[in-house]
Parts: sequence; structure tokens; C-alpha cells
Amino acid sequence: MQPIPLVLLAALSCLSSALSQVENPALAPTTARIIGVLPDGTPPPPEPPKPAFIVASKDILETDIHQQGGRTIIIQEINPIALPPPPMAEPPADKTDPEVQARIAALRAKHPKNEMVRIGATVYRTPDSTTRTLITYWPNTDEQPVTLWSSADFSLLWGFSSFVGSDGITRSLMMTWSIHPSESRQRLLARLGKPPITTKIPVFPQGKATFMITAGNLTAEALASIQSLHDLYNNEHDRLLTAYHARERASTIRQAELRAHPPQPKDIVINSWAIETAAPASLKGADQ
Repeated sequence: MQPIPLVLLAALSCLSSALSQVENPALAPTTARIIGVLPDGTPPPPEPPKPAFIVASKDILETDIHQQGGRTIIIQEINPIALPPPPMAEPPADKTDPEVQARIAALRAKHPKNEMVRIGATVYRTPDSTTRTLITYWPNTDEQPVTLWSSADFSLLWGFSSFVGSDGITRSLMMTWSIHPSESRQRLLARLGKPPITTKIPVFPQGKATFMITAGNLTAEALASIQSLHDLYNNEHDRLLTAYHARERASTIRQAELRAHPPQPKDIVINSWAIETAAPASLKGADQ
């Protein structure tokens, strides 16, 4: 299948966006942007310490000590501890109740359903530092997946799960990505005397990131989603690139720290006690 000219894609996208705005004035053009915090490798704050579980020596009935992998595992049989009863499950809400229906409607109005964008991305980085991405777009229906090439580096579009599209619609992004071919595989091919893996990549114009479809057809909604991702990439490229390099540096530092100071196995204490349960009704009187 011949690639669809990008000019035609842009025209279709603009037409679709204009029609949707006529039908729904709330969908005014906006700036595609990320929702929430973009991870930059900064570690999360430490979790507060959990309360210690201490068993008085008088309540320890038996102790077994085992050594495993450089740590000590202590298994203690202790006097039974009274536990609170498990919470009772609430009965399901009656969806025919007008009050319940009003609450559901209010929640839907406050939290409208987001469109899910599901894609797989394979990033190609050539020796001349040109980066291109082969994308597989998976529709949310039974339609066949769509393949397209992009001049954007989709490895930068990581770390966030929601974004506002150029049409004002909030979308959720579910993406898996990888680098191809991997450096280790290329080195292996070189040692084996085999030629490196090459892929025919289309030529893109200089400037902002664009895309072209090579297999399948995008619906107007899907086209708006892909265009919004590219608008977001162009709008926030510097921020995305800075966060990416910061994550890479943080990962390198963490790996060096782990090599220099590997985590040591921690001792484990397992407490157990016997409980009495009523015999099932089917077994009562079985020995009579």
C-alpha cells in the first residue's frame, strides 16, 4: 500500500476537527499537553516506616531457626492473637434507584470517559543520529491494526499516561516501545560476520515531527489521536528530552550504586499460631 500523503492527512484532520467543533463547541482547539508530572528520575519520597510487630517472649511457644542465602529465617509458633473480623461486603447498589442513578450521572459528568490510545513503537536510531519510529496503532474496536512511520522519537513519549489532545479531548496512552535493532544484536551479527539489520525507512521533511500511514486506515478519531500525540511531541519536545536524559542519568547512577553496594539479604521472622475452625456441616456426624 502506498503511503498516504501527509497533506491529505492534515486536511482530513482539520476537517474532522472543524466538524466536531460545530457539533460540540466545547471541543475548541487547544494546545496538546501532558497531564500530571513527567518523571525525571527523581526517586519518590521514602515510605513511612511500618509499625513493628513485636511478640512478647512469654507468648512464644516454639522457635525454629534456619539459615538461607546469608540471612536468618526465624519461624515462631506463638499464642493466638485475636484478629478483627473481616469487613462485610456491602450489597450492590440498586441501579434502578433514582438516587443511585443521579450519583452515577454526577460521577460521569465529573470524570468523563477517556479515549484509550494503544500503540506499539519500535524506535530506529541510525548512525547519522536520525531517529524514526515504526508505530502499530491498535484500534479500540475489532478493526485491523494500522502501521505508520513517524519522524518523532517515541522513546521520549514515556512516563505519562494521560494527555490533552489538540481537539481538547483528554486521552489515556498505553504504549510499549523498544529500540531496534538492539546494539547487542548488532554486535553479535558483526562477530558472526553477518551484515547488520537494515530497514527501509521513508524520508521525512525537516522540521516538526510528522507521520505517514503505510498499512491500514485510521478513523477520524484515531487520526486525531495520532496527530495530537505529534502535536504534544512538538510542543513539549525540550521538556520530554530533558526528562528522558535525566531518567537515563538517574538509572546509570542507581546501577552503579547497586554494583558498589549490592543489597544484603534481610533476616525474616515468621509468626504463626494454630486456629480452631468449625468442621464443615457435611463432615459432622461422619464418624457416628
